[in-house]
Amino acid sequence: MDQKIEAVLNEIRPMLAWHRGDIEFVKFEDGVVYVRLLGTCQGCPLSQLTLKGGVEELLKSKIKEVRKVEAVL
Repeated sequence: MDQKIEAVLNEIRPMLAWHRGDIEFVKFEDGVVYVRLLGTCQGCPLSQLTLKGGVEELLKSKIKEVRKVEAVL
């Protein structure tokens, strides 16, 4: 499962890198993907929009076991 999640996150990384940000996979547990936002994504007012509207939607569409995505510090 971890490899599937990393593969999807690799699709998102170029967009985040364009904004000088990145995302780190922390763990997958009970249908929840835990990630850490890095670079300029940390503390960005739009980070929740990116997380829920971008990262979560893409992961849910590609991996049926994913229910949601949560950011950790």
